[in-house]
Amino acid sequence: MQARLLLEDGTLFTGLSFGAEAQMMGEVVFNTGITGYQEVLSDPSYCGQIVTMTYPLIGNYGITRDDFESMRPYIHGFVVRRHEPVPSNWRAQYSLGQLLKEYGIPGISDIDTRMLTRKLRHYGTMKGLITTGSERIEELADRLNMSKLMTDQVARTSTPHVFSSPGNRERIVLVDFGAKSGILRELTQRGCDVVVVPHDTTADEIRRLAPDGIQLSNGPGDPKDVPYAVKMISELLGEYPIFGICLGHQLFALACGADTTKLKFGHRGGNHPVKELATNRCYITSQNHGYTVLEESIQGTQLAVTHINNNDRTIEGLKHNTFPAFSVQYHPEAAPGPFDSSYLFDEFLEMIRTHKKTNPQKRRQAVLSETLKGELQYAQK
Repeated sequence: MQARLLLEDGTLFTGLSFGAEAQMMGEVVFNTGITGYQEVLSDPSYCGQIVTMTYPLIGNYGITRDDFESMRPYIHGFVVRRHEPVPSNWRAQYSLGQLLKEYGIPGISDIDTRMLTRKLRHYGTMKGLITTGSERIEELADRLNMSKLMTDQVARTSTPHVFSSPGNRERIVLVDFGAKSGILRELTQRGCDVVVVPHDTTADEIRRLAPDGIQLSNGPGDPKDVPYAVKMISELLGEYPIFGICLGHQLFALACGADTTKLKFGHRGGNHPVKELATNRCYITSQNHGYTVLEESIQGTQLAVTHINNNDRTIEGLKHNTFPAFSVQYHPEAAPGPFDSSYLFDEFLEMIRTHKKTNPQKRRQAVLSETLKGELQYAQK
């Protein structure tokens, strides 16, 4: 079956369909990863986007449930040069095409992805539409021009309910802005008692959970679309140790008075070099974001830059000069890799232990007792 990809500048690509028979609109972006297409598909940070893979052969090792980074894929379309319909891997449970059909996601193959990537690098990301239908180009163009990009991706991808992953060490409240499973996996592997909360959880609701530290997750979209999260972070800053990742990094910066802006075509891939300024050491990192913290906006805040991108010199890490809080723009929990930066979770836990020594907190039983007492009085009224 034929599939078509139309960009907002009028460029039309015609190829073959290998996913669902559907029509979907989104922001067209590209990812430079050689492996890990399943992790890309299931990363909530791609919600509302049509993802182009620059590596030419995709689908050759199939799909396995063990490698998902969320319960389902959130992308709006998948673009590849060559799709392999018959996977060759002992772990494969089904094919890439079957996954896309299961969730109603269109895929297009056999187009010039190199040309598409060069266009996005030159002009920046743009709206696009994938269709397997037979509508006239003029009709598709009108529909695309009238459409708007999503702004509620965080609400779409965040958990709607509080849930826990019990452990016997530090209690971490993980604020889910569209979190990858890798963050929870890294924390639980270290024995943490993790409580995952929705994106719109307030500061008071987090306090009632009596955390030792707060983890701000990755997520999709513009950080300025979730101002309530900025408010929550600013209220808790200095009260608990905080570690932000990707969108969490941008929200942390906004909460400290800095500013963010959209990048021309973003950073998406598993091979981005990042320099740690304190050691001059270079780490190879996995990244997926379209926004960055403005360097000039750091002046006048209590923030210090800790990491920079070796390709374009954008900010990749921040720390607070007074409070126990830091963040990184990249993904230290990256799957399938690289694993260079997983040590940041150990630094977070060490920060928590140091903070607890100098700032003893109430025992959790006392906090729970006060909470229950307050709820009982409210009920009696």
